[in-house]
Amino acid sequence: MERIEDICRFIITFHTPISISTPHTYISTGPFLPSQSPLSSILSRWFTKAIKVQRGKLLSWPAPPWQWVGHSDAVTSLSCSPNGYRIASGSYDKTIRIWDVETGARIGSPLQGHTDTVWSVAYSPDGQYIASGSSDTTIRIWDAKTGAPIGRPLEGHTDVVWTVAFSPSGQRIISGSGDDTIRTWDAETGVAIGTPLEGHTQFVRSIAYSPNGRHITSGSGDKTIRIWDADTGAAVGSPLKGHTDSVWSVAYSPDGQYIASGSSDKTIRIWDAKTGAPTSRPLEGHTDKVWTVAFSPSGQHVISGSRDKTIRIWDAETGTAIGTPLEGHLISVNTVAYSTNGQHIISGSSDQTIRIWDTKTGVAFGNPVAGHTGGVLSVTYSPDRRRIISGSADTTIRMWDAENGAAVGKPLQGHTDHVWSVACSPNGQHIISGSDDGTIRKWDAESGAAVMTFSEGHTEGIYSVAYSPNGKRIIFGASDSAIRIWDAETGTTISEPLNGHTSNVLSIAYSPNGQHIISGSSDKTIRIWDAESGVAIGRPLEGHAGNVWSVAYSPDGQHIISGSGDRTIRIWDAETGTLVGTPLLGHADKVMAVVYSPNGQHIISASHDRTIRIWDATTGAAIGKPLMAHADFVNSIACSPDGQHLVSGSWDTTIHVWELLPHPPIQPSLSCNQIHADFYAQPDANGWVRDSKNRLLYCVPTDCCTGLHSPALLTIPATSHTRSVALDFEDFVFGTSWAEIFNSANA
Repeated sequence: MERIEDICRFIITFHTPISISTPHTYISTGPFLPSQSPLSSILSRWFTKAIKVQRGKLLSWPAPPWQWVGHSDAVTSLSCSPNGYRIASGSYDKTIRIWDVETGARIGSPLQGHTDTVWSVAYSPDGQYIASGSSDTTIRIWDAKTGAPIGRPLEGHTDVVWTVAFSPSGQRIISGSGDDTIRTWDAETGVAIGTPLEGHTQFVRSIAYSPNGRHITSGSGDKTIRIWDADTGAAVGSPLKGHTDSVWSVAYSPDGQYIASGSSDKTIRIWDAKTGAPTSRPLEGHTDKVWTVAFSPSGQHVISGSRDKTIRIWDAETGTAIGTPLEGHLISVNTVAYSTNGQHIISGSSDQTIRIWDTKTGVAFGNPVAGHTGGVLSVTYSPDRRRIISGSADTTIRMWDAENGAAVGKPLQGHTDHVWSVACSPNGQHIISGSDDGTIRKWDAESGAAVMTFSEGHTEGIYSVAYSPNGKRIIFGASDSAIRIWDAETGTTISEPLNGHTSNVLSIAYSPNGQHIISGSSDKTIRIWDAESGVAIGRPLEGHAGNVWSVAYSPDGQHIISGSGDRTIRIWDAETGTLVGTPLLGHADKVMAVVYSPNGQHIISASHDRTIRIWDATTGAAIGKPLMAHADFVNSIACSPDGQHLVSGSWDTTIHVWELLPHPPIQPSLSCNQIHADFYAQPDANGWVRDSKNRLLYCVPTDCCTGLHSPALLTIPATSHTRSVALDFEDFVFGTSWAEIFNSANA
């Protein structure tokens, strides 16, 4: 049974090379098989001259991920294929993606063609086609198997196409738009049928066919639901009124007797589809707008997704809530759907992920969490460099083994909002963390136990925390524009708040001798303070044209560096406050973090452009190429105490460890073929690496593409799809000599 499952996973994972090229069934699969796969041990003996994976090889097949990552912006819409094997998703990133329900793997390349947000996707009843509606005012039809567009875009709407649906027969497509109309289209020819359905006085946000195909229902920004005759386009009865704000979603029950609706008024309503009368009181429980509703295949339950980040399940007959809300998404839940068999709920969110939930338990389905489930906002090393500490948007702090990336203990839990900053005491015994929940917490670094909570005197979000060099004091900067100093041992405040900034204090640091404090703010200035008296020293350091996200002292205390939303790094004389040299230019987006190397020779910066840069601290010249491996904004960086390594944290939920001054990849010698730069080319959308003549060299699984050839030494967690993957081409045989990879003596 184990071997059968192994073969099935093999076929699913490597369907691209297997289906396109017989040689690549051998060349491009064996090297990337998990180490513990039964097939791996067989193929590694047989094919001895294949590529070898030096770094980033998985130990075992991953379980279906508990959240699916692939879109680069909010997920707006989901549709389950009729056979239940695939899910299509639409996104702000202008693409449609197709996913394997069993494994969570992305199928093929994104469907690209829309020029703006994709608001709605729908499978045809036979599963052969996908329809999509977009802010570009068009509807597109795609081949669900190949992802190829079919025909030209369907044009006619004059505003955003918010919603699309197929008729039960599959012969027609309907669309609702910001132009206040509904249009009907021939699904085969793409030709508009009849005239637009008019009656709503504001945007049509959601539409649905009745199961028998005779009626269409629509929800609108005019707070009403309307029912239409699908053949004639005539309105049936009066509008359904009751919601007190825009209606964002409508759905028919499987038997067609009821209609569910979700609204900005935070309620769900259920209506009699025949009479238009409400069947019960509004379903209340969400604390923000209800974006999406759906009936279960049995018709017994209704699910709803809300801007309050939760999914709720309701009894369709009584309207009572079932169980507790499903929590896990970090931002608004924009779309929900039931799996075809009704066993799972699928949700899409503005946090860019899709999640699968067990309908009976309400628990997220799939892989247990191996790392942070939200963006990594802050990272630091312990003084002995044995551990990495991270704070995250998932409200937790985690500790990791700096050598192998293994989690140390359980997540430190207690905060109720984003953890923006973490710091380790100079003696390594304690960790402090600052959060958007308005608290600073102190933790035992060995056990992870909570020691103390600092909250007196403020209620605003905490953006930055730091220990004094002697470990006796803690400072923090908050969104109330003040800096506060606390006794690290007792948790009592020391002196009055340091006031002077006119907006959020985003970053703070002590001078190496502990006599001064520096702070960076969204008021675009840096200030220097006397650490003992709390008095501001000199005038604010001005020059940045954006938020000052990060400040740091040089190890000798003579200079200050700052990183800003204006994309620059600036160096200042710590004594006079004057600018030293010209701004360091190179980042293409906000500079979120800056640090000095322990020897003071280098400056390291991290940016929302997803890169890390290293600079000569004396000349300001960039050293080498930007370090790239993260798939999203890089929020935080820290140097190891010995100066050998650098750690970075990103919104992509991962942590990377780098050599502080990475060396270029070593070009391996080759006994039988001339290795060339093509081997190190980036794979295309389907994972293929090609030579300069467009010939296939090898194929990389989708979960290895992002971090392929990354100079990062370590990725946390090790199973991340952005993990660093390094390949060895020493014995690689390719092209017309591909058959030489087979070693008959070992067969």
